[in-house]
Amino acid sequence: MHQAAARHRPPPRTVKRQPVGDLLRDWRKRRGLSQLDLACEADISARHVSFLETGRSQPSRTMLLHLAERMDIPLRDRNALLVAAGFAPVFSEHRLEDPEMQAARQAVDLVLTGHEPHPALAVDRHWTLVAANRAVAPLLAGAAAELLQPPVNVLRLSLHPSGVAPRIENLAQWREHVLHRLTRQIDVSADPVLVALRDELKGYPVPCPPSRPGRLEAASPHDGVVVPLRLRTPAGVLGFFSTTTVFGTAVDVTLSELAIEAFFPADAATAEAMRQALAPS
Repeated sequence: MHQAAARHRPPPRTVKRQPVGDLLRDWRKRRGLSQLDLACEADISARHVSFLETGRSQPSRTMLLHLAERMDIPLRDRNALLVAAGFAPVFSEHRLEDPEMQAARQAVDLVLTGHEPHPALAVDRHWTLVAANRAVAPLLAGAAAELLQPPVNVLRLSLHPSGVAPRIENLAQWREHVLHRLTRQIDVSADPVLVALRDELKGYPVPCPPSRPGRLEAASPHDGVVVPLRLRTPAGVLGFFSTTTVFGTAVDVTLSELAIEAFFPADAATAEAMRQALAPS
């Protein structure tokens, strides 16, 4: 009886892998390239591109990496292309805590610490906080405790109605900037986690400043040059603009997806307030 049950047990389900040709076509279209465009970029024939996408030709590992380079495909997805074609991944993926990443982690800490007394933080590809310097914490005062529990998503923290959003003087402008930047990242990576995050952020209400309901956002001398972050604090309204730093020669997946967001004072009053905030007591 047990043998009969075993004979009729359904076979285990297998996950069907997407053909490498389909992946190549998806990335080409995502980059807005025709087959001829990609052929010219990669110095191959358009016919060869067509054969690779339809499965009539099987790409070599070298050809896959060449096409991925021409289309600026993220390292994580280059590995996925290789696996779909039956090759082993080429790019390693370590945790920042691994011994192999010690030099990179020290570089991140050096940049964050060296940026004090101004705020700077490191995030991964999903905007999860990896590290921050001492200047960040004072700017998060008043945010709900659950938003500060690891893993902290810095975009959620900034736009959530229980996060930093109620204290952002130019919230509508900053929200538009954040969503636009996130959309550009989605266009590049097609990451479903980022798509879900954008949908969540779009659903947040945009509260008016509580002390001045209905007040229009004041113009900034930086408008038309950079999008400032103007934050109400006990020291007054502080203004910042940001820069993004990435590892330009990374061949590790984790390192290639790491970004350092550094905020600079937009005016002398902000610079002085940050110096005072981190000055020894």
